[in-house]
Amino acid sequence: MVVFEQEKLEIWIQKYPLLSKITKLETVVWLNPHLKKMSEISSLPVNKEDMEDAARLWQRFAPFLSHAFPETKVTEGIIESPLRKIPNMKTELNSKYDANLNGELYLKCDNELPIAGSIKARGGVYEVLHYAEKLAIEEGLVSKEDDYTVFSSDKFKEFFSKYSIGVGSTGNLGLSIGIIGAKLGFHVSVYMSADAKQWKKELLREKGATVHEFKGDFSEAILAGRQQTSENPSGYFVDDENSKLLFLGYSVAAMRLQNQLEEENIIVSEEQPLFVYLPCGVGGSPGGIAFGLKQIFGDNVHCFFVEPTHSPSVLIGLLTGEKEKVSVQDFGIDNKTEGDGLAVGRPSSFASSISEHLVSGIYTLEDDDLFKLLALLADSEGVYIEPSATSGLIGPGQIVASKYAQQNKSNMNQATHIVWATGGALVPKEDMLSFYKKGKSMI
Repeated sequence: MVVFEQEKLEIWIQKYPLLSKITKLETVVWLNPHLKKMSEISSLPVNKEDMEDAARLWQRFAPFLSHAFPETKVTEGIIESPLRKIPNMKTELNSKYDANLNGELYLKCDNELPIAGSIKARGGVYEVLHYAEKLAIEEGLVSKEDDYTVFSSDKFKEFFSKYSIGVGSTGNLGLSIGIIGAKLGFHVSVYMSADAKQWKKELLREKGATVHEFKGDFSEAILAGRQQTSENPSGYFVDDENSKLLFLGYSVAAMRLQNQLEEENIIVSEEQPLFVYLPCGVGGSPGGIAFGLKQIFGDNVHCFFVEPTHSPSVLIGLLTGEKEKVSVQDFGIDNKTEGDGLAVGRPSSFASSISEHLVSGIYTLEDDDLFKLLALLADSEGVYIEPSATSGLIGPGQIVASKYAQQNKSNMNQATHIVWATGGALVPKEDMLSFYKKGKSMI
């Protein structure tokens, strides 16, 4: 691990005083000074039309998904999760965490997303479907007007078996790529970091993917995956650090959420703002969702990312302005956390370049809180999610206690708060019980 020399580190801290707390692994709340109003943003690498194109691709593949994954039949092949009001958890947060939360609190249950059981079902599945469509159209096997149920046929599986897909992952992205890739007939290789959970590796092998294990962290796994996949002429690498397609797959969630809010008669306006709290690893999924929400709700939505104190990669990248050019290891931080999906030392270059003007802020939390929050949510609402997915739950209290509301003249009493639960459905029962017991012992 290369660490900045002490003298250089002191220069960084002098320039950005918050780094002193961050490098000491203390929890912090960073309010983004580079946040811009939507009217001030002239251009981004993606736009609303790109997001709408992505939504149309999801729609084209709905017949295939409904056929290939019976659990999606009830939604006619649309991969989506419920939006649930969690008033009992709000009471617990006010009691146990002094949240002082007056607005309504909801959970966006991506822990229940079909196929992959996590938010990665949005980005990962989308990119593989995009690649499959491109290959099939180029081969003359299909047109965009056809019934995409044909992607389930032996003819298509035989065709896709000539191609390979690779991905580097801490766990959930690998699961989404492995499951959808293998279902279509691709040869899938998942390069997994040391912090990836064993059950995720075993499930991937069960689904037909090849798993390559590494002793290092996410950066090592993704580097190896990128190199090895590029050596294969028929290989395609899903690059979590630089993928526009992953980003767009996530962004469509904003359009779906808009519909859910309308169904709940929830108004989003300057007087009734929307606050969204998103667990953050490399930054692609929270960045994509924040981008989508900003396209729809403009300045009336406020998005916050959350990272573990031991893996604040996006925070350091945006705070210093260096983005992917620096890692947490450069600052002597070990990148070791129980929140495996958040164990990323270097942020996505693509997502960071967009998020730097869209995200309202980032806060950090300690690993113990992941388990405490897991147990509190289970007891209060009967909802069980992965430890990393609980990290958004303390967001409302953190932001209410910060200067953000005063600076932005936000009416917190009339706000709607949405915590994005990013994973959990596929966690083995014995593992979830272990997480719960650990959290329960800490409360």
